[in-house]
Amino acid sequence: MTTAVEPLLPATRQSLYDRWTARLHADDRLRRLYAWLGPALVVVLAGVLRFWNLAHPHDLMNQFDETFYVKDAWSLSQLGYEGAWPENANESFLAGDVGVFSTDPAFVVHPPLGKWIIALGMLTFGPETGWGWRFTTALLGTAAVLVLMLLARRMTGSTNVAVVAGLFLAVDGLSVAMNRVALLDTSLTFFVLLAFLFVVIDRERTAGRVAATLAARRGGEAPAPRWGPLLWNRPWILAAGAALGAASAIKWSGAWVLAALGVYLVVTDALARRRAGVLLWPTDAVRQGAVTFVLLVPVAFVVYLASWTGWLVTDGGYDRHAADAAPATGLWSWVPLPLQSLWIYHQTMYASAANINGGHVYSSPAWQWPLLVRPTGMYYRHTAVGEDGCAFANGCTQAIASMPNPLLWYAGIAAVLYLLYRFVVARDWRDALILVGVGSTYAPWLLYPDRTIFQFYTVLMLPFVLLALTFALRTIAGPRHADDHRRLTGQRLVWVFVWVALGLSAFWYPVVTAMTVPYDFWHAHIWLPGWA
Repeated sequence: MTTAVEPLLPATRQSLYDRWTARLHADDRLRRLYAWLGPALVVVLAGVLRFWNLAHPHDLMNQFDETFYVKDAWSLSQLGYEGAWPENANESFLAGDVGVFSTDPAFVVHPPLGKWIIALGMLTFGPETGWGWRFTTALLGTAAVLVLMLLARRMTGSTNVAVVAGLFLAVDGLSVAMNRVALLDTSLTFFVLLAFLFVVIDRERTAGRVAATLAARRGGEAPAPRWGPLLWNRPWILAAGAALGAASAIKWSGAWVLAALGVYLVVTDALARRRAGVLLWPTDAVRQGAVTFVLLVPVAFVVYLASWTGWLVTDGGYDRHAADAAPATGLWSWVPLPLQSLWIYHQTMYASAANINGGHVYSSPAWQWPLLVRPTGMYYRHTAVGEDGCAFANGCTQAIASMPNPLLWYAGIAAVLYLLYRFVVARDWRDALILVGVGSTYAPWLLYPDRTIFQFYTVLMLPFVLLALTFALRTIAGPRHADDHRRLTGQRLVWVFVWVALGLSAFWYPVVTAMTVPYDFWHAHIWLPGWA
């Protein structure tokens, strides 16, 4: 009688990553060191990529809104409101004559906080160079990388996930480009990310509070309660409201995120009450929803209104006395005239912003954004051979474009779709929060198909796209309980992806930061017709 002998499969050695993770778990000191050193190195990298040669180019990029925001920020810091500038103001400003604005008001379509942030850099370092007018944008862009890592760490408990998400944002071309020009969107992104971080911290503090409170009340075999407790002690919701008020005071698109996070909080509170066994949980969620509204929205409104202080305490701003001739009557007659005038100004701002449809060579409707059809060219300068030291036959080029890393972007969009599928199947709150971030920063723009809008607006949704990508890569790397072969194969795929992404970011960095490169090198980045 013979016995069949099964062939022996070669043993699979643990991956380097798994051995590193095991070492971290076994050494508390090493784990604590890595918990701050890993993110710190990513922040340093982000800072270097954003602050290096920040004053270049010495130009206000009149192809795009830096030309408006810098001058508006400077006059705002001097007058308390945005003053008007003459037609040749750019040349004077770049030559160091920054006082050519008048006390006449300029009409603007965005609230003032983002321009106050730009002005802070100029007040600190002077308005004569790009270092002054771009400093605070680069600073908040670097800080946004840190906030994203804190958010990822809170959501997953993994420093590795946090480092990967932060690394992607640190090196992505769209983020780098937008953090190096004095526009409003980087500041907006920072405060939106901060609000999401505060909401996650609130969840940590309140996730089990309803169930614990009800268990303490019931004791023994008491019947399920009809009502749950109302949670007023939620300081992180107040903080989130303040952050979203600041976001809305930079651009009104922050209000969409305020509404979306408010709905998210109401839904998650309702589900917590259902899980805790509250009999009337839908009605109970409405009660808690009213409390959450009181915690979230009024503080956001106060912060938003405070951003208009300069306009309110001076007399020269646009529409500052619009209500003086015809003040409100009846129900709103008690509102002070400056606030009535501010409301009239807001109506004018909205009407103007909603009807920006004159067309632009770089306009890109929101449906095109996931496909990356038309990145925004913000700066372009070509010099011929022999000019300004150019030694290349086809000339030299300097360019700044809102161009994300193509691999990170397309893979990130695919990851968002995967997370949407996974949420339908598994109902994970982490997936839901990322989808709220993507949806609230993208979907509203689909409502304006005829308005002139641009691809660079996606810098606000980019952190959530990269967070979705990081979550998807974590799945590809394999769960902890998977066998060594599955983990090794998945992790190799992830490592290949990360290194290729880093290589592409290095390839794109010169053409999103206005480095002088051969024209042929710049042209090698035009992979699609709309990228030129």
